[in-house]
Formats: sequence, structure tokens, C-alpha cells
Amino acid sequence: MIEEVVSAELPVGERLVIQKNRIEGSEPESHRLAVVTGTHGDELEGQYVAWQLSRVLAKKKRSLCGTVDIYPALNPLGISTIYRGLPGFDLDMNRIFPGSPDETMYEYIANGIVNDIAGADLCIDIHASNIFLREIPQVRINEKSADVLTPLAKLLNMNFIWIHSAATVLESTLAYSLNSIGTPTLVVEMGVGMRITRNYGDQLITGILSVMSHLSMMHESAPPVAPPIISSDGSVAFVNAGASGFFIPQVKHADRIERGQLIGLIADPMNGGIKEKLLSPVSGLVFTLREYPVVNEGSLIARILGGAAR
Repeated sequence: MIEEVVSAELPVGERLVIQKNRIEGSEPESHRLAVVTGTHGDELEGQYVAWQLSRVLAKKKRSLCGTVDIYPALNPLGISTIYRGLPGFDLDMNRIFPGSPDETMYEYIANGIVNDIAGADLCIDIHASNIFLREIPQVRINEKSADVLTPLAKLLNMNFIWIHSAATVLESTLAYSLNSIGTPTLVVEMGVGMRITRNYGDQLITGILSVMSHLSMMHESAPPVAPPIISSDGSVAFVNAGASGFFIPQVKHADRIERGQLIGLIADPMNGGIKEKLLSPVSGLVFTLREYPVVNEGSLIARILGGAAR
């Protein structure tokens, strides 16, 4: 059932409408799961998950207990224009939550989204990377919420869980806003911007069904999931470009590499030279790797989960 979450008048005589697909099983008031995506218009991995999850749950409706709300496009104008932020405002939507009913149009929209999701047993907030980087499937958790969220994140069938330190900017995200009012919210990051990686999406859907079984929302056995690696900021090494040029990788995404191994080259197309050889500072798993080849000094090239190779 398609329902309107919140809407607002646009200056061109049209309306901005945020919708959700509500799927109800038996005892619809007993449990509620919210699956949200499309906050950033260039992140499309969640579009596949929203589409496929709706199809899977339609087949399993007799086993469903409770309600699943799927929000495929929190930023529909951004998705339709392939614009990461809010078109016309140069704002990141994930920096204006929880919003306000009395401020700008988008703050009003953000407030309506938070109010609609609030009270769910769990919210899963799906993101992709941008067009520059590719990420393996992971759950990112603010350390303030780690005790509550880590047990649920282990069920999501993601490759690893990154427990990161609190930062001021995170306080304006959807996940932080919902967690702060007692609605448990997991942030999933996977894939690359402007693309769909179907095997990642299918992997997450298996995890969503696992979580639903744990929450007593499915009257069937939970699908098996792989145990994730759990890490903190101190376990992650960053590799940045020391020069401008174009990046030629010498390892593959999700490779396990050794300390001192060549990750890639920064090449100079002007004279055929090599400006820099990038070596891994640790042994571990390459969970983030540069996808877009043009780099500037300081550009992020890779993130390596130290110790994961052992």
C-alpha cells in the first residue's frame, strides 16, 4: 500500500511528496521495521534493495507478522536529477535532521520523515558511497549507540561493522536523530555512487530477513548469515594521494593485502611519469578503494581494515 509520508508545495505549482510502501502482515501493530534510502540522489544501491525487498515480502506475506515500511526516496528530486544534495539549495539532506515543522521547506520535510519513522522497532538506513569510492557491505555505528545496535548489526549479513567515534556533524543525520529519540537505526554503506551492485543488495536482503526473524516479524526460520568483522576507528588505516594525477590501482576492492604492498600508482599523463607509488601501511582488508581515477593531493585512495588479513 503506497502512503504519503509528508509533502510540501513547490514554487513551480507542483508538490514535493515523500512516499512509502507499507506492507502489513498479521498483527500489523505488533512490530514495525522501517527501511529507508534515497537520502542522497547519487546513491542508487538502495533503490534495488527497496524494489527487491518489496517483491520478496510479497511472496512471504503469510509469514509476515507486523509492518514493514519501505521508503525508497527520501530525496526524490535528487534521485530524478542524479544530484547528491537537495536540488536548488546546495544542501546535504543528511545534515538537516531532525528538521523543524516551522522552518524551511526541507526542514519541514525532514521533520515529517523523522516523525513517521519514530517508534519503529528498527530502522535500516541504506547508503552507497559517492562516485569516487567503492565500499564493501558494512554497517556504521556511532559509538554512543554501539551497545544497543551492535547485536542487531551482527544479523544484517554485512562484511563488517565499523564502530566510529562521535563527531558533531553526525548529530544532524537521520540515524543520529532517530537513535537519540529511542528508535534504533543502523546505517548501511555499500557499493559505489550512480551504480547498482545486485549481489550486495541481495546480501543485505538476506540480512534484513534475518533481523526480521530475530524481531519475531517472520514466522519462518532465519536465513543463515555470515559473522561480520567488528572494528573501531583505531583499526582503520587511511591511504591518501600525495600528488595530483590519475590513480592506477594495483589491488582489487575487497583484497586482503600485506603491509608494504603496492596499492596503486599516481600517474602523470603529461609526460608518462609516475608521481607516487602508494604502499599499504598495514596488513588487512581493502574495504574502500578509489573508483574515480582522477585525484588531487590529499584525495582518499583506500581504507584498510588492519589485521583483517590474519
